[in-house]
Amino acid sequence: MLRLVESAHALAREAALRDPARRAAFWDDGRLALAQQGGVGHLERALLAVALEWAAADGRAPATDALFHLRPSAWIHLQCGGPDALAEALLASAEAAGIPCLRLNADLPLDTAFDGGAPVGRLEQAVCDDFEDLAQCSAASVLDHLQAGRAPVALIAQDRVLLRRVRALLERQGLGIKDETGWTLATTAPAAQLMALLRAARREATVDEWLAWLKTPLAASLREHGGSASLSALEGHCRKRGWSSPQAVRTERLPAGSARLWEAAREALVPLQLRAAQALEQWIAALAQTLRQLGADEQLKRQPAGGPQVLEALWLSKTPWPGSGHEAVLKEAQLSAAEFVDWVSQTLEAGEYKPPLEGGLQVMITPLARTMLRPFGAIVLPGADAATLGPVPPGPALIGDALARQLGLPTAEDKRQALAWQFAQLLRAPAVTLLRRGHLGSEPLAASPLLERLELALQAVGATLPPWRDPRIEVAVDAAHAKRAAARAGGRLPAALSASAVESLRQCPYQFFARVLLGLREANELEVQADKRDYGTWLHAVLHQFHRERADGVDPALADEDRLRRAAQDQMRELGLAPAEFLPYSASFARFTPTYLDWLSERERQGQRFERGEVERRVRPWAEVEPALAELTLLGRIDRVDETPEGTLLIDYKTGSLKGLKDKVADPLEDTQLAVYAVLMNASPEVRPPDASPGPSLSRDAGEGMGERHSGSPPALRAQYLALDDAKGIAAIEHEEVAHTAAIMLTGLRADLLSVHAGAPLPALGEGVACAYCEMRGLCRRDDWEGAAP
Repeated sequence: MLRLVESAHALAREAALRDPARRAAFWDDGRLALAQQGGVGHLERALLAVALEWAAADGRAPATDALFHLRPSAWIHLQCGGPDALAEALLASAEAAGIPCLRLNADLPLDTAFDGGAPVGRLEQAVCDDFEDLAQCSAASVLDHLQAGRAPVALIAQDRVLLRRVRALLERQGLGIKDETGWTLATTAPAAQLMALLRAARREATVDEWLAWLKTPLAASLREHGGSASLSALEGHCRKRGWSSPQAVRTERLPAGSARLWEAAREALVPLQLRAAQALEQWIAALAQTLRQLGADEQLKRQPAGGPQVLEALWLSKTPWPGSGHEAVLKEAQLSAAEFVDWVSQTLEAGEYKPPLEGGLQVMITPLARTMLRPFGAIVLPGADAATLGPVPPGPALIGDALARQLGLPTAEDKRQALAWQFAQLLRAPAVTLLRRGHLGSEPLAASPLLERLELALQAVGATLPPWRDPRIEVAVDAAHAKRAAARAGGRLPAALSASAVESLRQCPYQFFARVLLGLREANELEVQADKRDYGTWLHAVLHQFHRERADGVDPALADEDRLRRAAQDQMRELGLAPAEFLPYSASFARFTPTYLDWLSERERQGQRFERGEVERRVRPWAEVEPALAELTLLGRIDRVDETPEGTLLIDYKTGSLKGLKDKVADPLEDTQLAVYAVLMNASPEVRPPDASPGPSLSRDAGEGMGERHSGSPPALRAQYLALDDAKGIAAIEHEEVAHTAAIMLTGLRADLLSVHAGAPLPALGEGVACAYCEMRGLCRRDDWEGAAP
């Protein structure tokens, strides 16, 4: 269908360039040419025949017909950029009517442009290293021409991505820039905000898309309704809990302001969340209603960079003429919600926005064809390479070059010749700078064929194309390696420490400073696809529900296997996990269920019993022994506490590598998590050697070798990691004598915290695996240290 429409438009445009008296003959010639076509491609010819008849059936008179009705005393035609079909038809009609016509040809043949001598204007070229170098050289060339008094400067738009970068560089200089090419309306800020709203309204939208919309000016009224900090708190909770879909968000677990914001956002999107198809007019009305409720229509009107144009392009600020074709389309076109979003996107892509000129004109961004015969002081053409300057846009897919020649449509060769005429006109400017890249990635990039023809024309008269003189000033900067980072907390201590915070202090004091004292965190990605982290969170919740219901005697007749499966379904709904996306982990859980129940049965035969799960504990271990640390709290949540014949057993569920867990407990002093859990169970008084006072250590081995086990050790306490998804089954990895390890860790931690309180520096250690995966690596500038290992 797209190819058919494309061909119909091309034929209609060509017909509009003909004398109205000969237009019928044009359509007849087209039908004859199609009838004479043979060989393969029957479907393509049939589609082209439909396109031709469709275009021919349009009874509207083209605007160009008014030219043929004029009867001036004479016509003067100035040809520039190659022959023009409309001008030729108009002059032929005038001459037939006896009207005198004067033809002037300003075209300059590129291959013989210098037969009269060397070029009068300034010509120069530069080969740049990469995209950024090309952009910077282009901006520098424009500024150089302006400084030399050659204004205005024409900046030719060959590569729009490159031009955006060049414009950004020039705008920093406060120049007056006019862009004749414009931007697609979809690239403006108001269009992006509106599309964020529509993407959030889709039923398959993600929480990330909701947050993106809620951060736009269009949702300002909602943010005010929830409170100034409601959005940041909402995002923090979603990322912390891994809520990736709106269905997973639980407002009862949100702060009051965030809950109000979320509910208000849900209500605002209701008009746009219909499942059934409806008329385009109704979709536009629903969008207008949503914008009015949000006060977003006024927000769009006040945004000068495309806001009013967005409203107009989407029929939100205008109404079609009664009985017009637009009105019929709006009323009759039936679209689903997804199709409506696509229609909005395509409409914005088709729209155009031209930013207004601010100040006096100094730089004109314009296509190559529009530079001809205009009084520019200089012309800068970035992208004079074979990939950018030389290729011509293809014609309609259904019309090949041979048929295009028969129908009078421009062929690929005609377009290349027209491009050469346009390029040759640059030579009339006082100064021309041609810039290009020498490489595209790792591949060499040749000069444009037009640039090569220009060099050959210069060589014919004994001249060359001189290199561009770079006006930028080169400044040599001596390399200066950063010193190893070391922060000072000024005696500040956190109010509370978790096991991960203690681990940070032991691994790297600077990491502790950034993570705990400054509170810096990398925001978790809200992945729509379930990942291993989602599986671990879900499995923890499943086991907690299973054991809690089992211990409380809920549905005592229910078999353990059925109870575990029910818990799996309940937690999948609770966490908002889609069954289809969670299928690989569900299959893994099917294998896990009998294995875990067998393991549990064996432990219960040995006298082990589940006591509590998800146990939250807070203790102040130094409240009575150290005034400086009296208010500091250790906190954490223990996955599970069991009772055994030997005493209490702390269990931490793990879904990671079994080898990694074994390596962690191989040296007990390296395992922080279970040691902290032992402290939380009040089982670990400090261990200090006789007559020793706490001193600064701030190291991983703080407290190592600090005396023997305290003679007054509490009753036996055990702790273990429980590997849940090992291929060989459930595996328990015991932390031997965890109470003693915890006591040593607690003493060393006390020394470290007192050192921080006393103002000791917190150095970046820059060692080990923890450094390799630390998100604070950029903050401590680890890679810039002198002599730093990679």
